[in-house]
Amino acid sequence: MPMTTMTSRSRSGVPVLLVAVLCLFAGPVEAAEQATSSSLRTLGPPAPAKVRRVVTLAPSLSEMVLALGAGGTLVGVSRFDEAKAVAKLPRVGGFTDPSVEAVVALKPDLLLVQPGPGNQRPVEKMAELGVPVLLLPLHSVQDVLAALRAVGQALGKQTEADAIVSGIEATRARIREAAKKLPAPRVLFVYGFEPLVVAGPGSFADELLRDAGGINVAADAGSAYPVYSVERVVRARATVVVDAADVDVGKDKLRALPGVSGARWVDLPSLALLQPGPSLGQGLEELFRLLHPEGAGKGAP
Repeated sequence: MPMTTMTSRSRSGVPVLLVAVLCLFAGPVEAAEQATSSSLRTLGPPAPAKVRRVVTLAPSLSEMVLALGAGGTLVGVSRFDEAKAVAKLPRVGGFTDPSVEAVVALKPDLLLVQPGPGNQRPVEKMAELGVPVLLLPLHSVQDVLAALRAVGQALGKQTEADAIVSGIEATRARIREAAKKLPAPRVLFVYGFEPLVVAGPGSFADELLRDAGGINVAADAGSAYPVYSVERVVRARATVVVDAADVDVGKDKLRALPGVSGARWVDLPSLALLQPGPSLGQGLEELFRLLHPEGAGKGAP
């Protein structure tokens, strides 16, 4: 399923994307969980065998449900969801501030959650109030594939989930093979300019950069989504800067630095790289083309 195209980007105001990234990848929910399988973790009562009402707390999870052909089960989504298929659905809050009352009022058979310390307490409260919760960490590509299978299992769409996972794995293998034949650019992947937040080691983007044949210049950072210093940017000498920020304040200042003034700057053509979900393969192909424009017309993806 195609992702929402980034046809317009905020030029001022709150950097919504940056807030979302930092919230989503902050860490797992530390709660007593009932493990029903190796890839499925739950809170609260068990979901019914036939799930008819689903609420999601992240766009990635909504995309999973839609891609599995189970969009008709969605009855509520987060305020960050932009897919046309869920435009008319009730909003139940954000990543870190989901509304317990709004979720419970929708009487979901299943609540899909990307866990983090910011949403731990409200999610636990929903489980206490009788809402079946499926916790789906999305820190890595393998997490995404496991989540797709878990959601497929929960919604009776295992065959569809397996097909999506197989397609993603095939795309990764093809991209990696194509990247071996091309020079490896030095890449700075930017989520926000003030503060300067980049993709560090262990981040979702760091993993995909390696798949696409890029060298993450922030691989020496101490965390997955670090605030990077000007001095480190200058020393890094990136040859490509991927602009994934949704606010441009501070961008011109960064572009003037000697370490990146001569770099090739590129914008993401879609949200596929920013929402770890079923469009991962699409996002990886887009990233490959951004990093290796010289590969166009030479049999590369």
